[in-house]
Amino acid sequence: MAQAGFWSNQEAAQQTVSELKSLKAVSVPLQLAIDGSNDLQALIEMAADDPSAESEIRAEVERIEKILDELELKSLLNGPHDAAGALISIYARDGGTDANDWAEMLLRMYVQWAQQNEYETEILDRQDDMVAGIQSATIAIRGPMAYGYLKGETGMHRLVRISPFNADGKRQTSFAAIDVTPEINDTIEIKIEDKDIREDTYRASGAGGQHVNKTDSAVRLTHFPTGTVVQCQAERSQHKNRATAWKMLRAQLARLEEIKREQEEAAKYKTKVRVGFGSQIRNYFQHPDQRVKDVRTGYSMGDFHRVLDGDIQGFLDALLAWRAKQDAPPRDNEDS
Repeated sequence: MAQAGFWSNQEAAQQTVSELKSLKAVSVPLQLAIDGSNDLQALIEMAADDPSAESEIRAEVERIEKILDELELKSLLNGPHDAAGALISIYARDGGTDANDWAEMLLRMYVQWAQQNEYETEILDRQDDMVAGIQSATIAIRGPMAYGYLKGETGMHRLVRISPFNADGKRQTSFAAIDVTPEINDTIEIKIEDKDIREDTYRASGAGGQHVNKTDSAVRLTHFPTGTVVQCQAERSQHKNRATAWKMLRAQLARLEEIKREQEEAAKYKTKVRVGFGSQIRNYFQHPDQRVKDVRTGYSMGDFHRVLDGDIQGFLDALLAWRAKQDAPPRDNEDS
């Protein structure tokens, strides 16, 4: 990074910076644990002459154990793309205007989580609803192990609340679908044949100014073999939207390959296949009580607003541990 001209290629430079952050995310806490264990040994020796040091020893043990627990979870992020950034696509589903509002609430939740973890965010595509909220949106979250942590968010998210859009104050159930794919850089080869792609251009809709609405700046790509469709209208430049759409398509195809490998591994060990895009994974209740519960792990939090403010790390960590158990090959009888 100190070499002259390092920043001349911004994309390659950012990839190197991201790699450095991922390495530091493991190496720094590991060094803290090693240093802490050395300090702990010194404290134990001191305790032989000073019994009051016992409370300090207990506190240091708890601190080191917390670091080790976090390192153990990070060791589970060993998938082929887990170190990559994440592309999160959010779609309003059943529930009318409430679903559009719910989709925007989830968008804010993931942005808040990213900010709390000092990750970078970029809105790649956003389609606002005419009444409230969004119809869909895609954001990039870039930081150490972003995809590894967030890929388990793929699925249906269900909200139960008193609708602010219903004059009768009735309870409303809304759904939003989340799809998470890795942000693939150019060093990873994803084979796409030109004949398998159809590109459509159209006028961008929603907010964005008069220029956006008067030009065919939006780009939609359709991949025939998989039926994958991606689109981007975030920029006024058709060229930029096309580049972003291709990045989104490569990410989708990489995720499909990952799912295929996961299914083959599950079949090999006859384990439960992981839930996917159309499966309900989490319930958010604002009425009659306030709580959020993950369908897969059973992990729950009793503070609805805290979760919607981005405090979802507990859900992400619980899913990592759950997946580790799901992925573990069955033990032979002689090992049991």
